[in-house]
Amino acid sequence: MEEKKFIELGLSEDVLKGITAMGYDTPSGIQGEVIPVILAGNDAIGQAQTGTGKTLAFAAPMLSMIENKKSVSAIILAPTRELAIQVSEEVEKIARYTDTKLLAVYGGSSIDTQIRALRRGVDIVVGTPGRVIDLMKRKVLKLDQVDFLVLDEADEMLNMGFVEDIETIMAGTSQDKQTMLFSATMPAEYKRLSKKYMRDNRVHIKVADKSMTVSTVTQYYYEVREPSRFESLCRIMDTEDMESVLVFCRTKRNVDDLVSNLSNRGYNASGMHGDMSQNIRIATLKKFKERKLKFLVATDVAARGIDIDNLSHVINYDLPQDIESYVHRIGRTGRAKKEGIAISLVNPRESGFLKQIEKVTKGTITQRPIPTMEDIFKSKNSIFQNKVVKELSSNDYKKFYPLIEEMKETFNVEDIAAGLMQMLYKEELSFDYKVNELETRKKYVRLFITVGSMDKLTAKKLVDFVVTNTSLKADAIGTVDILTKFSFVDVLAGTEKEIAEKCNGLKLSGRKAKFEVAAARRRR
Repeated sequence: MEEKKFIELGLSEDVLKGITAMGYDTPSGIQGEVIPVILAGNDAIGQAQTGTGKTLAFAAPMLSMIENKKSVSAIILAPTRELAIQVSEEVEKIARYTDTKLLAVYGGSSIDTQIRALRRGVDIVVGTPGRVIDLMKRKVLKLDQVDFLVLDEADEMLNMGFVEDIETIMAGTSQDKQTMLFSATMPAEYKRLSKKYMRDNRVHIKVADKSMTVSTVTQYYYEVREPSRFESLCRIMDTEDMESVLVFCRTKRNVDDLVSNLSNRGYNASGMHGDMSQNIRIATLKKFKERKLKFLVATDVAARGIDIDNLSHVINYDLPQDIESYVHRIGRTGRAKKEGIAISLVNPRESGFLKQIEKVTKGTITQRPIPTMEDIFKSKNSIFQNKVVKELSSNDYKKFYPLIEEMKETFNVEDIAAGLMQMLYKEELSFDYKVNELETRKKYVRLFITVGSMDKLTAKKLVDFVVTNTSLKADAIGTVDILTKFSFVDVLAGTEKEIAEKCNGLKLSGRKAKFEVAAARRRR
């Protein structure tokens, strides 16, 4: 049976815009089952493992139905401060195109600030039981008119001894509210609570546990800053001995941009997502299976059903929305008792999600430093040596003996070999010397350029253009991102004025170029 999309579930247009902006178009198992139940007005008990997208499962339908009024419309309870913050951030992302006002309340932060916010008016309160009760006692948080009550990670709240607090809070809510309870397990105490405080129309949805272990996959992660994500990926690709690589992006646009950038750098890469025709997807997959394509960049949806033997690496260019998707992604390598490698690019804010993955999968994700230029050269040197040894195991190379003998009249054998290596390395490493070390602490400014890959612009062309027309040297130029209609380049702070003065109006790759500071532009 074909999976439904979010757009088919009956969610409001503004909520769908928020979900799409987050990069999702297909619900996880718990989301697909719970959302219609909540939209139908039923109370819901959602039972699923941590990391399966439960927050979106209750927040999306709730936000689709919520009515803005003077009193609080919804209360979401979470067991810890950290989870309350995490849930509130997730709900805010989903609600970004609505006019819903949200407030997170928890211990350790100013209660006076929270009181002032409540008095100004909020629609949704996310909080820990202790702080919620404190605010109720002060009569600034009134729940007698709430339309929705959510208990998130209910079993954790039970383990932490919050049963009495929860009963106190529930007793202060309206009788006709819609209640949602989410938990990985369902202890007897919560069955009692559900009978006492939930309506007879409650529906219990249990998503079957799936294997969350991938024992034959070695997992690594690299901490990256957004301006250097692509450059970091290139360095990782150049130091890993990769054969067949599946790269995951969260959105179709990210797939297109990444494939464009990789192709400009000379990588053998193609993309696959839902907007491509079936014929193109089939042809791309055929090339990948036949090892005519090294890097396949895809969304989760497009990659479903792909069954590739001997996949050496899976790369998470963007992390997925839930742990189940992560396990499904990396499980595509390390099959048939063979070892596989999974690599994730992670920004500092996503470190908590990695810890959740380790906890659920009972595995270890080891951090690695971003490779330096020296690391890249050593790795390529090692790979090259292995290729030479492989060639020397056959006799095909002996047909070049007469040419070598002729060249020996002018050059010694070492010079001939070094010259051949230079020829082979020249294209492979052509861009590296143009790019500063990612680990440098120099300050950069990001520039926007009105020329892109559609103009046949490459990173090398862009760097050569700037160096030729200004007093700058190549080492003043950092990361270059070539997109379809425009590009971005990082340059040393203080050089942007000279670049604009000397380069604006000149033709770059056949088009009149304009350079401007990209501070007001969103990095893509």
